[in-house]
Amino acid sequence: MKKIIALAGSNSSTSINEQLATYASSLVDNVKVKVLDLNDFEMPIYSSDRENESGHPNEAVAFVDEIRGADGIIISLAEYNGAYSGAFKNIFDWASRVEQKTFLGKPMLLMASSPGGRGGASVLEMASERFPRHDANIVGKFSLPSFYDNFKDGKIINEDLNNDLLEEVNQFQESL
Repeated sequence: MKKIIALAGSNSSTSINEQLATYASSLVDNVKVKVLDLNDFEMPIYSSDRENESGHPNEAVAFVDEIRGADGIIISLAEYNGAYSGAFKNIFDWASRVEQKTFLGKPMLLMASSPGGRGGASVLEMASERFPRHDANIVGKFSLPSFYDNFKDGKIINEDLNNDLLEEVNQFQESL
């Protein structure tokens, strides 16, 4: 059975992006899903001095190992001030030092959500450009605007948006 990992680019205990990533992963058939929590990979802020002194933190190696062990990745990025959250950026920085091709060519469903009408469009665009440089195979993208109006009881309630997500999930599943 194929294995996928799902994660949010946030360390918030009430992350709307974790809710979206979990929901999207539940729509993929016949796979084992592991939802990662960024809090399990908390480590010092990346610096070359720290890397030269201490090497790579175990958490960074463990994060890359999760990617290595997966057949696909579903990620929903939080947008903080138009960019990645600090928690995600730090993990990404460390992980890219462990493995420059951080995403190892794995099929990726890249998503973002926000309470506002743009649905994390800035961070989604940023990641769409950046992640392929780290060997991400982005096979689908989805943005959920106005999260609190469109997501209730663990699912997307706007039929058109849900159908859009289902199309992206199907593309992701076909790539596994």
